Amino acid sequence: MRDPVEREFLLGFWKIHILHHAEKHGVYGQWMIEELRHHGYHVSPGTIYPILNRMATHGWIRATEPARSKAARVYRITARGADVLRRIRESLGELSGEVGSTRSPRRASQTGATARPEHRASPRRTTASRR
Repeated sequence: MRDPVEREFLLGFWKIHILHHAEKHGVYGQWMIEELRHHGYHVSPGTIYPILNRMATHGWIRATEPARSKAARVYRITARGADVLRRIRESLGELSGEVGSTRSPRRASQTGATARPEHRASPRRTTASRR
C-alpha cells in the first residue's frame, strides 16, 4: 500500500466492506481480495490478512476455526462489529448527503432537482462463487 490515498482513505472503506459482508454471510481472505478487486481495489494478501487480524483483535469480527487444516478461516461479524457497522452506516448516510453528489448544487437548484449520489447495484453472486 504505497499510495497515500489508499493508506489514508480507502483502507477505511475496505474495513467497512469487510464488516458489511461479514454481517451478510461471513468472509475469508481470498474471497475478500476478489470482492474488493471486483470494485476496482487491488489489495494483496499482505494487506488483507493484517486488516482481518486487527479487526478480530478489536472484537469486530470473529474467525471460525476450519474443520480441515487447508480450509479457509471464515470471519463473521460480532455484536460489537454490528454496533460499529450501524454507527458507520449512520455516518455514511450523512456524509453521502453532503459530499456524495455528482451534480453541482447550482445545477440541481436550477433544475429544481435534489442532488443525490448515484448508486451502483451490487453484483449478484451465488453461494458457490463466494467460496
